[in-house]
Amino acid sequence: MRRQVWIDLQGTVVRYSLAYVNPLIYGGDNGRVLGYDAAHGNHHRHFMGEVTEVAFDGFDRIEARFFREWAALVKGLRHAEN
Repeated sequence: MRRQVWIDLQGTVVRYSLAYVNPLIYGGDNGRVLGYDAAHGNHHRHFMGEVTEVAFDGFDRIEARFFREWAALVKGLRHAEN
């Protein structure tokens, strides 16, 4: 799990990168299974090699969405093991 957040002097998030990396689940994209960032001037989601644009309605909401998706992913993996 990687969480990188850059904040300016006014407390505004100016750049971010949220990533769940596990090459045992997905070997492409340097092992990034799930991620959100705003590189290259647009907000987007990475999921096992697919990149899609996402609407940005605040960093807090993007971060909450990332952790919800990560929790569901981990829960699904645990169910698959049983």
